[in-house]
Amino acid sequence: MADSLGQKWKNREFNLSSVSNLSSDASSASPGIARFTSDGLQIQSESQQIPLNFDLQTAQIFKLGSVQSVCIMEGSDVSKTASYSTGVTIQFKNEEECEAFHSAVQQWIKEVNVQAGNLPNGTLATSKSKFDEKIEPSSAKMYFHYYGQLLHQQNMLQDYVRTGTYYAAVMENRADFTGRVVVDVGAGSGILSLFAAQAGAKHVYAVEASEMAEYARKLIAGNPKLAQRITVIKGRVEDVELPEKADILISEPMGTLLVNERMLESYVIARDRFLTPTGKMFPGVGRIHMAPFTDEYLFIEIANKALFWQQQNYYGVDLTPLHGTAFQGYFSQPVVDAFDPRLLIAPPMFHVLDFTKMKEEELYEIDIPLRFIASVGTRVHGLACWFDVLFNGSTVQRWLTTAPGSPTTHWYQLRCVLSQPIYVMAGQEITGRLHLIAHNAQSYTIYLTLSAKMWGPGAEQGGILQTSSCKLDLKEPYYRMSQPQAYPLAQDQQPQPLVQTQ
Repeated sequence: MADSLGQKWKNREFNLSSVSNLSSDASSASPGIARFTSDGLQIQSESQQIPLNFDLQTAQIFKLGSVQSVCIMEGSDVSKTASYSTGVTIQFKNEEECEAFHSAVQQWIKEVNVQAGNLPNGTLATSKSKFDEKIEPSSAKMYFHYYGQLLHQQNMLQDYVRTGTYYAAVMENRADFTGRVVVDVGAGSGILSLFAAQAGAKHVYAVEASEMAEYARKLIAGNPKLAQRITVIKGRVEDVELPEKADILISEPMGTLLVNERMLESYVIARDRFLTPTGKMFPGVGRIHMAPFTDEYLFIEIANKALFWQQQNYYGVDLTPLHGTAFQGYFSQPVVDAFDPRLLIAPPMFHVLDFTKMKEEELYEIDIPLRFIASVGTRVHGLACWFDVLFNGSTVQRWLTTAPGSPTTHWYQLRCVLSQPIYVMAGQEITGRLHLIAHNAQSYTIYLTLSAKMWGPGAEQGGILQTSSCKLDLKEPYYRMSQPQAYPLAQDQQPQPLVQTQ
């Protein structure tokens, strides 16, 4: 197979106007070549002697625009822990070259499947669904196993902020549900389907891929007045077929930082497959909120975790060679907890995701430029994040928020902690970038950079920046679930109403 493929594809090359690593600034980009081989795709830039090799069977290649694409592949470190963020952004000279490249990728994959997938009776192996193409099978197996257990469904049902807000959003907008066809995307226990039926839905299709579908059937059957208008369908929204279009999509697709678990993509796919052009989505809009924070206690807590590796005589063994790696490892975990909003040192900003309009591909990479004005002089230890979603009903608009200072939800908040804090003065500008890259373990790699100008004599003239960056895996957070503590304020800090909740 390799020989026949190699002969056919050895001359397929595409000149690239720029190639840049995902973890690098755009300024480091340089021209390059994308070359197909019998083993896959090879991308080489003029600034690098060693090319990057992509196995097209496992790599993820997405279009970011008419002439720009991103190629992501798996890698592993010495500890055998998978890294899902190795890759490059490539730019073509024109739209035609970009289209030809993506057509070549699909043709290469198709030919490999044809040559490798022939079964004894001559039929081809069943092609993968869109979900299977994006998601690692082991991750999907664990994901559906997790949500197939009643104890985890109970954890979500007992989040009364979450469940109560959904109930209120549906019941306050009965006019949107009465006599309408509803699809519940990722129905879980079926609670949202039951809410929709209570609000007068004509029929509800509850789509659930995990074993929880059987529990949903049992729960719905136990409510016979509603059950006659609810059909539970076991399967993924990417694969199932429905007998009719929906007037309403309802779902709870939000994960940590809104996007974790990548269910928002399934929500958007369900919109394209099932929703009528004039249909509504509950929720319809999501916002990721961000603000820099200071938290000396948290910083010391994380840094101290690596002290174990500073032992020079641990049963006669010097552990210090691994201290630096361990130190960075602890700072690569986003912190999930509830924190005091007074730790925020600048008014927050937000990034909008409009579920009713966005393309699924827009969730593969999310790039957010950051700009804040410090309210106090302090050390900045990182970026705090939370989210909210809008139920844009015809009668009532209702927000579900996970903001600090609001009633705590099972999502809590998330903080990205810098291993090297930066110093700011009151009124000083803080800039940076929050860059999220999706990976096939149903999560994201987070790249965060924060910068501030130095202060003091001559600093303004030179424009000197102090910058700190970190790389984190949203899949592997540090769950620090404790109630927010009261923090003493420094003399130059005054309480500011930085977070306004709905």
